[in-house]
Amino acid sequence: MSEPGDEPSGPGDRDAPSGAELLGLGVFLAVVVVVPLFVGIRVDDALGSSPAGLGLGLALGILCGFAGVYVRFRRYL
Repeated sequence: MSEPGDEPSGPGDRDAPSGAELLGLGVFLAVVVVVPLFVGIRVDDALGSSPAGLGLGLALGILCGFAGVYVRFRRYL
């Protein structure tokens, strides 16, 4: 006979991220997207390759942001 605490946990039984974790996520995303974006703009200014550095910096920031969010919050998925 099983007891109430022995059931396997379903998708609704996982803990939710705390407010501090969500705030940290917002700061993380802002930094990880904005810093490569500004670096790309500076590279464009230095090399005269107008949209290339901006696009590369933005793409790099978005990819790193997605990977970081996944790694930090995969336990909630």
